Amino acid sequence: MNFVSIRVITGDITRLVGFYERATGLRANWANDDFAELATASGTLAIGSTRTVGLFAPGSAEPGANRSVIIEFLVDDVDAVRENLAGFVEDVVTEPTTMPWGNRALLFRDPDGNLVNFFTPVTPAAIAKFAR
Repeated sequence: MNFVSIRVITGDITRLVGFYERATGLRANWANDDFAELATASGTLAIGSTRTVGLFAPGSAEPGANRSVIIEFLVDDVDAVRENLAGFVEDVVTEPTTMPWGNRALLFRDPDGNLVNFFTPVTPAAIAKFAR
């Protein structure tokens, strides 16, 4: 089994896709007006409009209601990313901080309130874990 993607459902797909394009520097691949993907070398962030929910099961997903998942991106220099996002990201939860497990992390919320973590491994153990 391989992990492939995580999908976020939103009421404003244009806004949310634009946010992630700007925050990550990635270009989205739009399948249609209701579904886009931002692909990385290791996984994909899929974003679907609320109109796609009924295809699975009506009412099975609700935008802006997540309070338990953190979308994470490994970046080369989290402090430089934070500088780049200044004035763009409005809801910073935690400024770049070195965590006990060895990652320097920036935690913020996207426009729908989903938590996003950009992190850079900084200790030898964390660097080895995420070696590319």
